[in-house]
Amino acid sequence: MSAGAEGRLGGKVSLITGASRGIGAAIARAMAREGAQVVLASRKLEGLREVADQITEAGGTAEPIACHIGHDEARRALVAQAIERFGRIDVLVNNAATNPHFGPMLSVDWGAFRKTFEVNVEGYFGLTREVALHLRARKAPGSILSVSSVMGTMAAPLQGVYGMTKAAVISMTRTLAMELGSDGIRVNALAPGLIETKFAAALTSNEAIRERIVARTALGRVGVPEDVAGAAVFLCSDEASYVTGHVLTIDAGWTLG
Repeated sequence: MSAGAEGRLGGKVSLITGASRGIGAAIARAMAREGAQVVLASRKLEGLREVADQITEAGGTAEPIACHIGHDEARRALVAQAIERFGRIDVLVNNAATNPHFGPMLSVDWGAFRKTFEVNVEGYFGLTREVALHLRARKAPGSILSVSSVMGTMAAPLQGVYGMTKAAVISMTRTLAMELGSDGIRVNALAPGLIETKFAAALTSNEAIRERIVARTALGRVGVPEDVAGAAVFLCSDEASYVTGHVLTIDAGWTLG
């Protein structure tokens, strides 16, 4: 698991949110293996340090920074610290998300509703704007990738508010791809299906729900974070230099039928 500047992301600086575990940690490790210097962001520093240690032990470079992406001042500080540490940002991966309400939409309280939008929509857009303005100021190309969800493309019973935010991320991705294309900034999204993470535990730990979802997939299994990480590396690398405004579904065929 050695890293090197000759990798597909060699010479690039990647900022990844929600990087302390699950999909974010897998993306950070994969990008570091491909030569990127990675900035790891999450609310708590402890988990980030563990991932950063894994990366550095494998020969990569990682900087952990605590940040609540739902707060504007924290987002600005995160971007400033990343630039201070590495001189620039070339890649942004919006991955940190929350889903405090699991149940019918009409039963959600306004606090949970607002928190979900604060992190999943405002957080993504706020960081995207900060990084895009930084890239514009440098007159540099870049790649912005947001982790959405299949729940943003279909009905999402018991996760309706979360699904609303993920649909917003897809809309944001497509519009910004058009608006930022002339700057050489590519904007794409991933739409994972059911992935084995702590975040998805409400689904994966419920045997009836898990079996129902798996039965609808073509591949007949739940995904793992590494299934998403490879796609993230591709979309943020120069191999995808002609790809923007795309939403890549990674769901074992769950949404085919």
